[in-house]
Amino acid sequence: MSEFNFVEKYLKDLSSIITPDKKIIEKIIQTKNILIDAQKKKNKIMIFGNGGSAAIASHVSVDLTKNANIRCVNYNEADLITCFSNDYGYERWVEKAIDFYGDPDDVLILISSSGKSQNMVNACKAAKNKKMSKIITFTGHDKDNPLSKLGNINFWIESKAYNFVENVHQIWLLTIVDLIIGKREYLPS
Repeated sequence: MSEFNFVEKYLKDLSSIITPDKKIIEKIIQTKNILIDAQKKKNKIMIFGNGGSAAIASHVSVDLTKNANIRCVNYNEADLITCFSNDYGYERWVEKAIDFYGDPDDVLILISSSGKSQNMVNACKAAKNKKMSKIITFTGHDKDNPLSKLGNINFWIESKAYNFVENVHQIWLLTIVDLIIGKREYLPS
């Protein structure tokens, strides 16, 4: 396959999986309402991911806080991750961040391409123990992955291509930000 054909097929395939259906649109609107409700109640949003999903979590956290005026935090500091991973095990570092920083009625967003990351599954259990109000998951790969069974709202993309999954997750999350703002073109506040 030529490079031209590879890129053409790649972008067509990505375009086909980003095309929204009614269920995704309803979940986006429902998630927007959950985040606005948390803001009104003075609760915060906690968002986590691994690898590329952690970068997405950082981006969305900044945009929700700065542009949409929804208090959102992520814990991607190397010192925190390595401390909690060293002391409790990597599979528990997100759980421990929730234990230390989460509050009842906060909202948790977890991003995992495979939905199999044990640290994300453990985070759900910690959120439930903390009595967080909602858990929202973003996954891909297998539809019945462990993480997608634990959230109140579960976004899933039918793909095993990591970059497809991560790109779609980012688009959906930033769509929620722009929906909260009420427009897609705006100046930074």
